[in-house]
Amino acid sequence: MAEAERPLALRHPAAAPLAVLAAGAAGSAYLYGTNPHDPGHILPQCPFRLVTGLLCPACGGTRMAYDLMHGHFDQAWLDNRVLLLASPYALALLARWIWEGLHGRSWHPRLGGRATAVVLGIAVTWTVVRNIF
Repeated sequence: MAEAERPLALRHPAAAPLAVLAAGAAGSAYLYGTNPHDPGHILPQCPFRLVTGLLCPACGGTRMAYDLMHGHFDQAWLDNRVLLLASPYALALLARWIWEGLHGRSWHPRLGGRATAVVLGIAVTWTVVRNIF
């Protein structure tokens, strides 16, 4: 569908960030009442772990979010330390995206080559460390 063919509301710069916020809120509402530490829940499995048997950099993120929502900060730290430390940055990016969209401006954060290398290096290092220890 071409840009001009989409309804005006979907072309507004705030449409995408608000849709992401709504989806995150809906997922969080479901997760709040569904303990991922217990078996028998309907939550997605990590595809990397299903294929390799190893923990990916984000494994434990669902459990971490659940524990944060229930005030179990020490357990959230044990679920995924790196993701917990990165979460405020990700929330700040979402807030900025929403802010810019609500003010009628498109915003697309960009990572330079060096920053991309740092992020990938941290992800690879975290994957190796958590699978060895």
